[in-house]
Amino acid sequence: MKKIILLLVLMVNGLMGVNAQVAKTPPMGWNGYNCFGSAVHEDEVKANADYMAKNLKQFGWEYVVIDFLWGYDNPPGSNIGNPNQLRLPDGAYIPWLSMDKYGRLLPNTNKFPSAFPDKGFQPMGDYIHSLGLKFGIHVMRGIPRQAVWAKTKVLGVDGVTANMIADTSSKCAWLNHMYGLDMKKRGAQEYLNSLLQLYTSWGVDFIKVDDLSRPYSDLEVEGYAKAIQQCGRPIVFSTSPGATPLAKAEHLKQYANQWRMADDFWDNWKEVLQMFDYAASWQGLGQEGHWPDCDMIQIGKLSKRGPVGRERYSRFTNDELYTHFGFWCLFRSPLMIGGNLPENRDIETKLFTNQEVIDANQKGSNPKQLYKNDGTMIWASEIAGTKDRYVGLFNISDSAKEISLDLSLIGYKKAHVRDLWKKADVGLFKSKYANTIPAHGCLMLKVSE
Repeated sequence: MKKIILLLVLMVNGLMGVNAQVAKTPPMGWNGYNCFGSAVHEDEVKANADYMAKNLKQFGWEYVVIDFLWGYDNPPGSNIGNPNQLRLPDGAYIPWLSMDKYGRLLPNTNKFPSAFPDKGFQPMGDYIHSLGLKFGIHVMRGIPRQAVWAKTKVLGVDGVTANMIADTSSKCAWLNHMYGLDMKKRGAQEYLNSLLQLYTSWGVDFIKVDDLSRPYSDLEVEGYAKAIQQCGRPIVFSTSPGATPLAKAEHLKQYANQWRMADDFWDNWKEVLQMFDYAASWQGLGQEGHWPDCDMIQIGKLSKRGPVGRERYSRFTNDELYTHFGFWCLFRSPLMIGGNLPENRDIETKLFTNQEVIDANQKGSNPKQLYKNDGTMIWASEIAGTKDRYVGLFNISDSAKEISLDLSLIGYKKAHVRDLWKKADVGLFKSKYANTIPAHGCLMLKVSE
């Protein structure tokens, strides 16, 4: 009955694809990839969830996402990047991933002991939900190659096995665990449906599907959206990685809740500059329930076990940290923290608990680039129901400089200005507001008449 009601609601809202109600504002949370790679363990996920519940939940942070290869047996302390499988003479794959009789991957019980013997991620989902948070997982597109070799049955359709629905020519370029699905084959949609039925039993609230956007797979994107729609549970659907083709914007807005604009983002200034350009290309295309994604927030303790570089706190300078977080908020990107939360310092705490800046992400509307020239960039967004504006002044040059906001750019002759970093009113200004900003720094403002 609940499933029928959900489908009727979607039809009434005119949504033939994904449920826009689950991401009315950009999702906010934590993802373990940037600090643990494929090797995160249950106790570490719980430690981050505990930290979020105690310190960040009240500011809007709510998703706890386990990233890739949770079915792979990473020993404690491992740092192995993207581990491919090998094939034995009989065609079997090693190491064998944790998998059920229907070709669905399961959490490895060495990394996630609570999954033993056959509980899957249900205990993890229950724990995260008990904290008042939401639970997410990463999956690779398609069907395991080992399931194709083993000719596992497909749940929900008679006479169909994994080898009959796999597209063996469709392969991930950087990980050999999966084949794509031939969505035109009988049983392919039923396989995805069975995955989402399993994830629903685990209490999953967020699913990030990897290797889906480059090259862009229209039919598989639609397949996951249909599977989510039929599962009877509201689940956020995130596609990854990028660069996602801009030409697919309308398709994404129908079938996905968020999508990566670029390839993996890491902690160097050059990539911040590139992200500004991606965002300018996608401006105006985000809307309630559907968000262009700048990728995870590279702030805090990173690469404890890979995947890129040595263990470290973010290589960004303090000014760059403010620019990174400020822009992600102003552009209304989904906000997924990549650092290990229990190791946060004062600066991470200041950023992640600044409600006024987070409000730009959650309450802003229609972010646009107003100006970019000579090392200066200005973005602004509207605040629904008011004439107020959120404004970001960004110094993207390599030396300190004065940046001036011509108030006519946002339709004002005079305005009251509030500094969101300082949480303090600055004053009333006529015609323009100007301030000196450090190299690679930014000011986040709220401007009102």
